[in-house]
Amino acid sequence: MQYIQLNNGVRMPIIGYGVYLVDPSVTERCVMDALSVGYRSLDTAQYYENEAMVGAAVRKSGIPRNEFFITSKLCLSRPSYQRAKENVKGSLQRMRLDYLDLMLIHWPMGNDGEIWAAFEDLVKEGCLRSIGVSNFYPEQFDLLVRNASIIPVVNQIETHVFYQQRPMVAKMAEAGTAVESWGPLAEGLNGIFTNPVLTEVGAAHGKTAAQVALRFLTQQGIIVIPKSVHRERMIQNLDTLDFDLSDEEMEAVRGLDTGHNLEGWPSDALSYNPQDYRR
Repeated sequence: MQYIQLNNGVRMPIIGYGVYLVDPSVTERCVMDALSVGYRSLDTAQYYENEAMVGAAVRKSGIPRNEFFITSKLCLSRPSYQRAKENVKGSLQRMRLDYLDLMLIHWPMGNDGEIWAAFEDLVKEGCLRSIGVSNFYPEQFDLLVRNASIIPVVNQIETHVFYQQRPMVAKMAEAGTAVESWGPLAEGLNGIFTNPVLTEVGAAHGKTAAQVALRFLTQQGIIVIPKSVHRERMIQNLDTLDFDLSDEEMEAVRGLDTGHNLEGWPSDALSYNPQDYRR
């Protein structure tokens, strides 16, 4: 496994297992499968309603807690400092964990400064090792960090070969914040699994189009959390760190960027022409 060193010194696996839209009735089984093939980074959220099942799989695995990197995300209808603290502790109770490796604000909620202050205090209390954000626009990110004592370690955003988020990736690099891709396989849209560019590049390495799409991101230091309920695909998604794309292959994949999101979360509010970022 390769790791990204976050801005607080904590190391995070560059590939994790995501459980978005994994039915709670099968989440525990899926997480156990993921752990059995080598995943140690797990990504859930309060909104997914499967935190408890992720925690159950972690306990049943018998793997020491310090080998895991576990992420969840906060969702609040009426955000405030106190409710943020209570809700984070609710996640810990549901998962039966003493701490989380990473907690994110799931999306901008309008009172993010108070939420962030609660996160910072929970870091001091030892409940959270790292804190970050998800689906934050550039201006929302700037507003949050203006009064922050801790800079977000991660901004988790829609990022894939068709929406490469190059302005946002550059902005986060300047801030020292890692980019984490949700939907790294574009949720299966745009014919990603049969795309001729990805398929041709993959053939040169004995890899699938999906594996090329994931490697394109991780080779740039972007964290990915692909989701699958099928064990064989979990293995394929993890088996993407044993090859490198050449400069020419990276350039070919860059040409797939449309500059537009596919999932309705335009977290890169900077409009741009992908051709302006060819390199």
